[in-house]
Amino acid sequence: MAKRIIKKVAVLGSGVMGSRIACHFAGIGLQVLLLDIVPADAKESNDKAARNKIVNDSLQAAIKSNPSPVYTKDVVKRISTGNFDDNLKDIATCDWTIEVVVERLDIKQALYEKVEQFRKPGTLITSNTSGIPIHLLSQGRSEDFKKHFCGTHFFNPPRYLRLLEIIPTPDTDKEVVDFLMNYGDLYLGKTTVLAKDTPAFIANRIGVYGMMAIFGLIDKMGLTIDEVDALTGPLIGRPKSATFRTADVVGIDTLVKVAKGVYENCPSDEQKETFQVPAWLNKVVENNWLGDKTGQGFFKKIKGAGGEKEIHTLNLQTLEYAPRQKPKFASVDAAKPVDDLKQRLKMLAGAQDKAGEFMRHFHYGLFSYISHRIPEISDEVYRIDDAMKAGFGWEIGAFESWDVLNVERTVAAMKGANYSVASWVEEMIAAGNKSFYKVEAGKRLVYDPASKSYKQIPGSNEFMILSNYQDKIVWKNGSCKVYDIGDDVLGLQWNTKMNSIGGDVLSGINKAIELAEKDYKGLVIANEGANFSAGANVGMIFMIAIEQEWDELDMAIRMFQNTMMRARYSAVPVVTAHHGLSLGGACELSLHSDKVCAAAETYVGLVELGVGLIPGGGGTKEFVMRASDEMHEDEPETITLKNRFLTIATAKVAT
Repeated sequence: MAKRIIKKVAVLGSGVMGSRIACHFAGIGLQVLLLDIVPADAKESNDKAARNKIVNDSLQAAIKSNPSPVYTKDVVKRISTGNFDDNLKDIATCDWTIEVVVERLDIKQALYEKVEQFRKPGTLITSNTSGIPIHLLSQGRSEDFKKHFCGTHFFNPPRYLRLLEIIPTPDTDKEVVDFLMNYGDLYLGKTTVLAKDTPAFIANRIGVYGMMAIFGLIDKMGLTIDEVDALTGPLIGRPKSATFRTADVVGIDTLVKVAKGVYENCPSDEQKETFQVPAWLNKVVENNWLGDKTGQGFFKKIKGAGGEKEIHTLNLQTLEYAPRQKPKFASVDAAKPVDDLKQRLKMLAGAQDKAGEFMRHFHYGLFSYISHRIPEISDEVYRIDDAMKAGFGWEIGAFESWDVLNVERTVAAMKGANYSVASWVEEMIAAGNKSFYKVEAGKRLVYDPASKSYKQIPGSNEFMILSNYQDKIVWKNGSCKVYDIGDDVLGLQWNTKMNSIGGDVLSGINKAIELAEKDYKGLVIANEGANFSAGANVGMIFMIAIEQEWDELDMAIRMFQNTMMRARYSAVPVVTAHHGLSLGGACELSLHSDKVCAAAETYVGLVELGVGLIPGGGGTKEFVMRASDEMHEDEPETITLKNRFLTIATAKVAT
């Protein structure tokens, strides 16, 4: 594995997935060869542009798409294009060839036959198929081809959805699997999940089951689309698109195709009938209401009487559209203000209204299904959770949710409600093991059904999760915790809404630096959740201004500025680890840190002008100082400085 070096990648197929996969590889610094078919009307042409029209148009469409598949426009220069007829021979210079053509076995196999004529022996060859059994794809190929072949299933859009399923065949060399698992994680920034060669692999199998099960509950409980999406979105740690909006984005026909694939190819699945497509869903597909791709699906945008856009929702009984209705559930109103997701889930699952009933049936069905998928689709519990979090954007995995709701009590309730549980779960409970995950000595362990014991999650030594160090807390206040993370280093994290920075957080930063200077050698500041920090608590600042408490406002700004300078001139290194939103005050903290370790998907900037404020925590000063360092002898003094202030004035965010 250490000897294999990837310098150039060939992507065969330039559709929505192929072009964006090419962009992702170019984004990490690799040379990429992107190929597709010659247009039918250019078969006899000698015009290169005409012969490469499909691939070039696809790449340009990808580059212009929103959200952008590239970090900077310059990376596109690393992508060269061509077609299968003229340029397939060029894959001989590539270290990895990825096939991303149409989902038809015959077309893929015909392409592989041509690939084998030019592919350099020993190089990787993989398929991005989402539904065709991997072992069928390599039939008839050489031994070397088979050894280096497996599935590499990216999720769309590849830059933003972190899941990469690695699906080997019985012929795949273990070295190839190990390399791809490591490379996907370390270089592509993916959550790599080892999946078995079963229909829909892991994420789509569980995700589509969840959606089909919800469709069943709709019929049983008389729920509406608006009610279901209100209950299955951010409220329970799922994306804003929830259930039906997700179907519209992905394509309702795609959802139906996957469901039918599982129904037809998984005869031993105990929930096979759940994948039976209901009559109303078939009617939606027949009407060509496929979602965003056809302009309407479960939702439809229309122009209102005043010309403004309105979103209407499909009534599944009448199949007619009507204005969206805001659902009203007492338990949801009570749970919404609770920031802690785990606490929210407990409240919702215990509620006695219609929403609570839905939550219980929804989770009981999900828990039953995932328990029976071990070891069919995966031998390990954590791989299923990783796949759902990285592929479907869940904040919390299915087995993690089961832990939150108490495994033992939930199993008893499931049996009472006629939901079956796999025998290994009952054996786990009987042996005194009450959860799927636990933390020991700062390391997260997961229950292994095969050995009936807890094991450390592979690769977890490569990173730290501060909340796993609850037994190493050296100081805390209402918002912050300071941990001893070993090697004479402290770790600081805070937990506020959007991880915003208020008085408690500033006190925590100062205290952490004080403790580090006294007895330690360094401080790492990192936060969990979707974002590092959305910045200072602007709401608090507005309230002080409205009440005209100018002395208090002056004190708050001075405290912020002094805290930033404390970080800059501390006697020990201060390192900040940023991800997601890192705005305003969080950006200023990064500007005053000794070192910034930022995730690729970090959105950082001084955005205060967007809400009518001037950055006051030292960020403006840092822009001026850095502008002076960048000035050239032959440059008018004001140009660099003007550009920096223009960045602040327009509240630009780096991505």
